[in-house]
Amino acid sequence: MIHPKTELKLISKEIGYGVVAKEFIPAGTITWTLDDLDREFTPAQFRKMNPLYQNILDTYCYRNNKGNLVLCWDYGRFVNHSFKSNCLSTAYDFEIAIRDIQSGEELTDDYGYLNVSEPFKGIDEGTKRKTVYPDDLLNHYQTWDKQLIKNFSKIIKVEQPLKQLIDPKVWDEIVDISKGKKEMESILKNHFAG
Repeated sequence: MIHPKTELKLISKEIGYGVVAKEFIPAGTITWTLDDLDREFTPAQFRKMNPLYQNILDTYCYRNNKGNLVLCWDYGRFVNHSFKSNCLSTAYDFEIAIRDIQSGEELTDDYGYLNVSEPFKGIDEGTKRKTVYPDDLLNHYQTWDKQLIKNFSKIIKVEQPLKQLIDPKVWDEIVDISKGKKEMESILKNHFAG
């Protein structure tokens, strides 16, 4: 489920629609979490589908560490790619804001950690990376882990409208990590090797 203080808006002709903050969202806020309404499809199920459905899943899904395609039921599936993303996935089936997100600002992910099956060129944002590759998670996880560690302790300090969807055991682990009692699991846990 996507953060409730967001909305779907047309970003531009080139980009299409995206998810935009309706209010200020501080760093450390859980911006999305996997929930019971999200759908998961195995590669075998995908192969049996009509090509029309395959195209929809190719466009709107991410691949989890089991190789299954996950389709978000809400407009979380419209979060666009950016090499300078303001949200970052964790090893705990949720994403956090890795910097403050202003009202009216688009929420973005780096698709490099979403196990893409084919490389694609992103919009030039003045970064060294210009293309998203299937092995980006293997090559950039340390950079992403540093960004997560920098913001993980903020999770317990800011309002969390999605907290009710986080398993209580996971929340206890978040608290322990935030207090330095436990190490954060690497985003590399999300890698699908297939």
